Amino acid sequence: MSHRNHSSPAALFLIMLALSITHDAHGQTSTDHINDLLSDPGSAGLGFVVRTETSPYKDAGYRTDLLPLYLYEGTHFFLSADRIGIKLYNSDEQRLDVFLAQRLEGFPEEQRNGVLEGMDLRTTSADLGMAYANRQPWGTLRAAVLHDITSVSHGTEVRLGYSYDWRFSRWVLRPDFTVSFRDANLNNYYYGVKPQEATAVRPAYEPGSGVNATLGLYATYTVLQNLRLIGGLSATYLDSDVRKSPIVRNGIQPALYLGAVYDFGSHHDAAWYDDNSPTYLKVFYGRAAGAGCHMANIVTLSCVSLDNENPTSITGVQIGRPFIRRLNDWPLDFVGYIGLLYRDDNGLATNGLQIDMYMKAFYYGFPWSRWVETRLGFGYGLSYAEHVPYTEISSQARRERETSRLLNYLDPSIDVNVGDIFRSKALKRTYFGFGVSHRSGIFASSRLLGNVDGGSNYIYTYLETAL
Repeated sequence: MSHRNHSSPAALFLIMLALSITHDAHGQTSTDHINDLLSDPGSAGLGFVVRTETSPYKDAGYRTDLLPLYLYEGTHFFLSADRIGIKLYNSDEQRLDVFLAQRLEGFPEEQRNGVLEGMDLRTTSADLGMAYANRQPWGTLRAAVLHDITSVSHGTEVRLGYSYDWRFSRWVLRPDFTVSFRDANLNNYYYGVKPQEATAVRPAYEPGSGVNATLGLYATYTVLQNLRLIGGLSATYLDSDVRKSPIVRNGIQPALYLGAVYDFGSHHDAAWYDDNSPTYLKVFYGRAAGAGCHMANIVTLSCVSLDNENPTSITGVQIGRPFIRRLNDWPLDFVGYIGLLYRDDNGLATNGLQIDMYMKAFYYGFPWSRWVETRLGFGYGLSYAEHVPYTEISSQARRERETSRLLNYLDPSIDVNVGDIFRSKALKRTYFGFGVSHRSGIFASSRLLGNVDGGSNYIYTYLETAL
């Protein structure tokens, strides 16, 4: 089925801001294979991948990590698991991208025991890269160049890869082979031992440049029209000089991937691209919830108090368009939103802007909706704050935990049709309601979100109308 492939400059704005550096990573990871499997033209999706991998470091065991999938594939811009960028050229056979990506490498910030004890933290970084892909009937050739732009490692990496897709009625099966050429700066930072870190059992060491190789097998399985399961196995073999490092264990690095993604636009002409679909304008104002007043408590009305001791507020505007209207002829719509809010931290922290991009489900099939239309909504997506909000700084400081500007975003809400209440045709597509603006790190389970355990909640009231 054909698709009209649209993009938004606002999506690029969000993308360019989402370069916060995270911590507490264990191993070397590239998500190119996941990104490529899910990059259908004209798509926007949400999902997750749980990755279990063996750490390359001695005594570090293995780690299970949650990788949220926020996916968008437009004509010129794209957003994937850990990568954002611009398509310089894109045809059926060839594609050339420039992108920014998070490098999810390093060793843990906490509990650096054994051979890593006493060493400086090796953090993740952000790379500027360029990638080329050539798609042919016999397979796809890939090449990418990445360079650290955050002055963490100052390293450079060149990746060359080959993959082939076997497509069945529901399955896509992809074997993949990637070779990675890493310079001395990159390997010395992540796998070396500085002279000041040397001990009797951990001598100073610099592995220098080297070549890693990864062999993988990945698959997707279509369960429903738009729901796909994701799975994969990979094995990475580190360069011999890297394996000689006193902090690196010998042997192959295995990894297992399991997940799912719901695609809102790649299997049909999404309502987003329909010129007759409405554009929603939403304006809102909110206050920080009181201490201990978490999202679940607010939604169930067991706690709706505001923080009056250290009051902070948000004021914002969001633009939305439907992706799916009346899913399977149910009273259920999915609307994509992008919004900008201003946070007033009342002198407690630096005021700043926040960008939220999310997909929201609306259910409106209540028995009384024939008289007063009522919508129950739940949004899920990504949030980037110019400055970490005071509510997050204070709550994380009490627990001696890290903060992150980039976090997961949830947005439950309930509203009523203003036109139905006042019996006004002019206000028939205007809604008044209440919601919760919630940022979180998904219980410290995701490297991509800084392994943050906690977040913030703002109770807000809003007015939304269809333009």
